[in-house]
Amino acid sequence: MPIADSDGTSIYYERHGSGPAILFVHGSGGHHAAWWQQVAALREEFTVVTVDLRGFGKSDSSMPEFDGQDFPGDVVAVLDQEDLTDAMLVGQSIGSVAALRAGLLRAERVGSVVLGHSLGGISHPELKELAAADRAEAVKLPVIDRLLTKGFQQERADLTFLFQQMGTFNVAKMQDLRNLDTDGPSLDDIQNSGVQVAFLAGEKDAVLSVKTVTRAHELLPGSHLEIVPDAPHSMYWETPAKYNAAVAHLRRTLTAPKEAA
Repeated sequence: MPIADSDGTSIYYERHGSGPAILFVHGSGGHHAAWWQQVAALREEFTVVTVDLRGFGKSDSSMPEFDGQDFPGDVVAVLDQEDLTDAMLVGQSIGSVAALRAGLLRAERVGSVVLGHSLGGISHPELKELAAADRAEAVKLPVIDRLLTKGFQQERADLTFLFQQMGTFNVAKMQDLRNLDTDGPSLDDIQNSGVQVAFLAGEKDAVLSVKTVTRAHELLPGSHLEIVPDAPHSMYWETPAKYNAAVAHLRRTLTAPKEAA
């Protein structure tokens, strides 16, 4: 069982396939197994790494409380243990905050970071205001309606049930991740790191609007923007074919300039 040591905390992870590395960082209700539709689709072309942040899945959950500020170090521990270079970190929702911070901490190992349905905790007054306005609208909806479309819930009651069950394997909760974006990186911090950033969003995301994500892309020179049509906040689960295609495209595209150099 692969385990990485994150300052004394045991972090569970898995490595599948071969090729350019993609490391997925789950959100508040996920863990390594949530990426089952990604691993199966991407492992033939890429090295796919999945990780459980502390308090989630099979990682150490014995501590009395959790601090979101420790989560980036969990990702770094896996990067170091596997000696990955030019990895692409892909975050889901609040997991994108941990992914971006880990990428900046290990810029020598990370070529790019994909912020899935998230601004990555970037510290910028306009973006914080836009994101807060989006959240104010999102909280008016039941949690499941923020994450999956009503049509999918009705047509795939089985996968909707499994989606909800995923979170029951975790000890840490959403509130344990909330302080992740405290003292987040500035736009200059990201640019100076040399790490490429891509914003990946769904057209039907009820948590973070396309307008907000597009504005973040405009404010971060050199960033990439992928808007997936008809996809919700948890598109990795509801529309995996579209999500996987977008991730594969970004992995190929964001590596191309470095490979050509």
